[in-house]
Amino acid sequence: MRFLFLTVSILLGCLNQLLAQSALLAEPPIIPIPVLYQQHTGVFQVTAKTIILSDPSVEDSVYSFFQQSLTILTKSALPIRKKGKADYIKFSINPQQITEHEGYSLAITSNTVVLVGHDKAGLFYGFQSLLQLFSQSQTIPACFIKDNPRFSYRGMHLDVSRNFFPVSFIKKYVDMLAYYKFNKFHWHLTDDQGWRIEIKKYPLLQQIAAYRNETLIGHKKELPHRFDGKKYGGYYTQNEIKEVIAYATQRHITIIPEIEMPGHAMAALSAYPQYGCTGGPYSAATFWGIFDEVYCAGNDSTFAFLQNVLDEVISLFPSTYIHVGGDECVKTKWKTCPKCQKRIQTEHLKDEDELQSYFMKRIGDYVYSKGRKIIGWDEILEGGLPPDATVMSWRGIEGGIDAIRQKHNAIMTPESHVYLDYYQSLYPQEPLAAAGYTPLSKVYTYEPIPVDLSPEDAKYLIGIQGNIWTEYMPTSQQVEYMMLPRALAIAELAWSKPEKKNYPDFLRRVRVHQAILKTNDINCADVFDEIMDSVTIKTNQPPILHLSTSLPKSEIYYTLDGSNPSISSLQYKGPIEIVKSETVRAAVFFEGKQKGRVFEKEFHISKSTGKPVSFTPAPKGNYKPVTNLTAVNGIEGTARYNTGEWLGFQDTNVEVQVDLQTIQTVSDLQVNVLVYHWQRMWAPIQLVFSVSENGQSFKEVYTHTNFPINGINPVHAILQQPLKARYIRIKAINQAIIPSGEYGAGGRPWLLVDEFEVN
Repeated sequence: MRFLFLTVSILLGCLNQLLAQSALLAEPPIIPIPVLYQQHTGVFQVTAKTIILSDPSVEDSVYSFFQQSLTILTKSALPIRKKGKADYIKFSINPQQITEHEGYSLAITSNTVVLVGHDKAGLFYGFQSLLQLFSQSQTIPACFIKDNPRFSYRGMHLDVSRNFFPVSFIKKYVDMLAYYKFNKFHWHLTDDQGWRIEIKKYPLLQQIAAYRNETLIGHKKELPHRFDGKKYGGYYTQNEIKEVIAYATQRHITIIPEIEMPGHAMAALSAYPQYGCTGGPYSAATFWGIFDEVYCAGNDSTFAFLQNVLDEVISLFPSTYIHVGGDECVKTKWKTCPKCQKRIQTEHLKDEDELQSYFMKRIGDYVYSKGRKIIGWDEILEGGLPPDATVMSWRGIEGGIDAIRQKHNAIMTPESHVYLDYYQSLYPQEPLAAAGYTPLSKVYTYEPIPVDLSPEDAKYLIGIQGNIWTEYMPTSQQVEYMMLPRALAIAELAWSKPEKKNYPDFLRRVRVHQAILKTNDINCADVFDEIMDSVTIKTNQPPILHLSTSLPKSEIYYTLDGSNPSISSLQYKGPIEIVKSETVRAAVFFEGKQKGRVFEKEFHISKSTGKPVSFTPAPKGNYKPVTNLTAVNGIEGTARYNTGEWLGFQDTNVEVQVDLQTIQTVSDLQVNVLVYHWQRMWAPIQLVFSVSENGQSFKEVYTHTNFPINGINPVHAILQQPLKARYIRIKAINQAIIPSGEYGAGGRPWLLVDEFEVN
């Protein structure tokens, strides 16, 4: 309520200023954008005569909730009356008039506001749009809005296991979701690092599993791992959970609890080790990652434990769905556990994948017997889906498509586009995040329905969800910063019709809401002060740097000598051709004053820049470049490996060949190798440089075997004597598998390399 009420009053000031600039807007600053908006002549003004006109279709509690909001807004209590001819605000529910579930219409004239909802939810969402229309002068532009959601499932997720947040923030989070018409809150309550829900039958979950001994400092890729030495934890009592559920229910948000299984179970096993494969001892994880310790699938008492836990969870949460995890279950312990192997034999299962399917089906059947259904991450597809299970597709969209084609419901939540623990800008000053780069524009351009789904299949795609994993979000302020404004894009993807998508107009509306959020002490990232960049390069041409900003009526000034830009620096008028090694620094200026941080990009121009380059085999996965010339575009990949510069290989032997086009004198060969064992990035066993004049016979000129840095390892081959060469070949002999005892042991390591320079 605090967020809602404060937001209303702040929103009015922002909208009043906006409306003063333009009396007639094509679309109002409503997020998500409505299906239909028609601007009419005139305004509705709240006066001392204004009343709330009651209707028997609306419960008194709803009127009380709305009246309280409008009291904060108008600074005077609007009385509720049964009759009135003018100057009224009327709420009603009429499913015959508004036929779409959760839909509403809002008709505003110079003396009436009439909001009609299909149901209680539709009425509530129409009220949110009404709040977003009010101005500080208590006037609303006359208009007509008709609106309803695209998807029935419009979700946001919050992980409270890695970092724990108080009930006050959970309520604030719910308020933010409700304001932007989300209707599902996926509450990730258990994981390796902490158990966050009181289970009365198992008190050790509160006493032991809710706490870890210490917490990792910095990123998990950094070695050696450092820890703060402080016990950390907490949990929500069942009374607190009931309180949050009641709060969310009033705002038409269903809370879906997640109890992780069969993996991500170290915290639970620290309290009840008898349900693991080895019997322990276990302890809650103090750092981030995937761990071998999982629930024992061969032990019937494990299922009894989980069923008892689920009994209490189900008794608390009225949600039809119960999320049971199912992701990242390492099956190493199952392969050596006698009980698990016996289960495979007695149930006639093929392998450990089918054992996971058995596990999830058994849990799913139990949940179904309680009148509920399960949601699982897309790994629950492995070995076969449990009946009636809904798949949450996070490793891409393929899992969702697979589930849909098996006639199961799916929710799209791909890591690539809607994981909000990824960096939202490439500025080096950005606070520590998990990985990746997901700017607001990338979120907004995502289309949840895959193009190859038939209309018949598409009906099984019930919605979209944004995920917030909190490994690197120790405070609620950091959660807000990573969430906003990107969650506003997800809200629009989930609610609005795809034909209404318009990124420039979305940014216009985001500007209003960004001011609302910041003034309301919500830590929203400022996307308008940032510079977006891209680099294009063609064969035998220098790289071209493109800069842009989304701040209207602003300019970009830049320097090429590494100094800070000012209003007297070069003004950006168009793409910059980079013909020599230099550092570009740029900033956004508005009305002569710098806005935001200084952008910086360093270029290393060499004989190989822009020259043809080939790979055998080709790079793959998330490290496949848009063009092979990425390897020779003059830009080195960063330690955050999220700029798209690193090229990744998972093959035993890799060859890279650069064609200088003409025979030239070379004496200096360079490349960088990225090593982070905790990200499964390994150095090659050997890196060999060779040169050739004809592309047929090559001469080895340098061999490198030492990669001591946990991070970027520069490989710099300075030849004893300059040589004539046209072709430069780099051959990497890689690790075949990740060694035992290392993170991801038994899997295939990644080799990451970037920027091949020849001088």
